[in-house]
Amino acid sequence: MAEEAGRRRRAAVVVLGDIGRSPRMQYHSLSLANQAGMEVDIVANGGSDPHLSLRENPSIHIHEMKSVQLSGISKISGALALLLKAAIQFIMLIWFLCFKIPRPDVFIVQNPPSVPTLAAVKLVSWLRGAKFIVDWHNFGYTLLGLSHGRSHVIVKVYFWFEKHFGRMADGAFCVTKAMQHELAQNWGIKLGGSICGAMGSADCISVEKEVEDKNTTVLTGKIDGGVSLKPNRPALVVSSTSWTPDEDFSILLEAALMYDRRVAATLGEEDSMDEGQLWIDIKNGKQFDYPRLLFVITGKGPDRKKYEEQIKRLKLRRVAFRTMWLASEDYPLLLGSADLGVSLHTSSSGLDLPMKVVDMFGCGLPVCAASFSCIEELVKVNRNGLLFSTSSELADELMMLFKGFPEECDTLKSLKDGALSTGSSSKWSAEWGTNALPLVNQVIG
Repeated sequence: MAEEAGRRRRAAVVVLGDIGRSPRMQYHSLSLANQAGMEVDIVANGGSDPHLSLRENPSIHIHEMKSVQLSGISKISGALALLLKAAIQFIMLIWFLCFKIPRPDVFIVQNPPSVPTLAAVKLVSWLRGAKFIVDWHNFGYTLLGLSHGRSHVIVKVYFWFEKHFGRMADGAFCVTKAMQHELAQNWGIKLGGSICGAMGSADCISVEKEVEDKNTTVLTGKIDGGVSLKPNRPALVVSSTSWTPDEDFSILLEAALMYDRRVAATLGEEDSMDEGQLWIDIKNGKQFDYPRLLFVITGKGPDRKKYEEQIKRLKLRRVAFRTMWLASEDYPLLLGSADLGVSLHTSSSGLDLPMKVVDMFGCGLPVCAASFSCIEELVKVNRNGLLFSTSSELADELMMLFKGFPEECDTLKSLKDGALSTGSSSKWSAEWGTNALPLVNQVIG
């Protein structure tokens, strides 16, 4: 009894996916270690490196499971592949959670995916005498419905599974007040507080770097030993995407094309104008009322190559795209250097919030976000960002925000001040301490 009383409390964070691509679960792990004073075991798939602060924290231990790939079977039968994959994942979870980690006081599991995670964690929590908390990021059945349709039998079975095992948890978190209401009213799940916490040929960016100069970049120049931003630099716009159906990337491509054409029309440029001469003028320091836009798109996902091919075919004078995947410690450096963030997330359920927007506000970056039912819980129009429903609306916002860039763009500067205020007033640690820590302590008892 004395040994049990003196034992440091322990939590297991379970992610049936790439932990490096799940910032919210990384934040949970850090808060459990630093704010709750617990030992933390992360059980997740490998893929991307998690943040350096996790890897170097002596109280956090990462246990990597192998991803299950059944591409050969899926070509024969998609349903059989799904069932077999779920069975293999169930066995792997049981093995890791029962035998590879010390007994925790509480399991905290990311949902989705629901199958087989919720059932596996519920079973193990019963076997090991631990509590079980679900962190609801979205509804798994709505994501499955994007590819199969809501009326498909597989989606209906998934919905029953998710609801049945979700209700068996000892506690729950979620990302929005709207989801909190849905879970309480229609699922019978009571929750703690919500925690919001160059492709192809040359373009208007690559032409600047045709001659290598160690004293300049596309955005900066070195003058008299100091580094300063170029007055005719491009505006840096960042969007992070999972390249999946719930984020329609074509909206951003269409808006970029509209911006390019509208700026040309506003400046009275002919369609037949030689773009090469325009780029030479820009390279020589000429400044226009509207800047070039450099879109940096981060993330991994199934539709990335398809959209990269579309980008290559666009004929753009003042807009350029770059796609990349950044280490978790480099991503906030990019956000902190950017002028605007764009979120294309529309939510399969309409009840979750894009964590990428929370990250952007945390770095003081204003956001143009796709509009859906509960996004205004996070994005306050004309205070820290703007909303759009169509590519034309997004193009209008880009024209309005960047006119007179970089000095005479007062609306953009005002939104940046609002984003900085939002980021400082809703830090994860404060939100977690108010909403999550009391629930964890209550559940563990």
